[in-house]
Amino acid sequence: MRAIVCEEPGKFSMKEEQKPELVEGSAIVRVRRIGICGTDMHAYRGRQPFFTYPRILGHELSGVIEEIGPNDEGLSAGDRVCVIPYLHCGECRACQAGKTNCCENIRVMGVHTDGGMREWIRVPIRHLIQANDISLEGAAIVECLSIGAHAVRRGQLTAKDNVLVIGAGPIGLGVMIAAKQAGARTAAMDLAQHRLDFSKRWAGVDAAVTSDGDVEAKLRDMFGGQLPDVVIDATGNKASMERSFQYAGHGGRIVYVGLVREDITFHDPLFHARELTLYASRNATREDFADVMRWMREGRVDIESFVTHRAPFEQTIDTFEQWLDPAQQVIKAMVTLD
Repeated sequence: MRAIVCEEPGKFSMKEEQKPELVEGSAIVRVRRIGICGTDMHAYRGRQPFFTYPRILGHELSGVIEEIGPNDEGLSAGDRVCVIPYLHCGECRACQAGKTNCCENIRVMGVHTDGGMREWIRVPIRHLIQANDISLEGAAIVECLSIGAHAVRRGQLTAKDNVLVIGAGPIGLGVMIAAKQAGARTAAMDLAQHRLDFSKRWAGVDAAVTSDGDVEAKLRDMFGGQLPDVVIDATGNKASMERSFQYAGHGGRIVYVGLVREDITFHDPLFHARELTLYASRNATREDFADVMRWMREGRVDIESFVTHRAPFEQTIDTFEQWLDPAQQVIKAMVTLD
């Protein structure tokens, strides 16, 4: 089978590898769609934490089961599936508490172990979810949007909250749509006007603001003189993450979805004076996947518009560099295999 390998930063190669064989407790999935996310782009650029080369990227996956043994999940050969790419141990303290997203021994496909940028992949059955009533592209973006759903769950959002989402990339957009599902009044902030415009159209945010000038004044204007109850930063940018403390109101919560390979500092008197709470949000749980898939089934997620760029598997290596160019205005790129 063919596989695209990231040999080192800035270098892909197409290789022939042996098709995986079925083992007990797993399924062989024919990969049909691969969503490209910031993790893949950071890995290609050499900026991804917890990463070693060479590596087959790809963790936003949908496909069709080709082989599967007896199982308790109701899955059969021919089923369309989405993949939960966080391979957890099931035994550590976090797993026993249901926090499989931050398992002590976690291996994320496409990061710690080879991912799905290939024609077939072997996946543990417990990491597959049937998606026969969702399109292949929809099933492939469930993981991306589930990260946003998990961040909203971490921030304990309610319909009473005013929320600022910093960063209008795919993860931030997932946060926005999840915040709207929670009924929260939601504002988007980004440097790029085209992403803010997309946030309004696609996620239905209540307001949008550029991250220049007097941001605090802009926020108070949007939220009736108040600062947000919850600030969720999806930028993975050190300066942005540190500024988020200035934007949260008294008694507020801050959620970091983005990950940065640096130390984060904040002004302790401000942190204490406002009695802020800081949360990290990592990956997602099966419950978050279920929520996103339910929103898709109910027509609350515009799948078609979210995927802005596509390329067949054979053209991925030549196209990937183009997707890194901000001028292309990529929201979500998708690799297709037919």
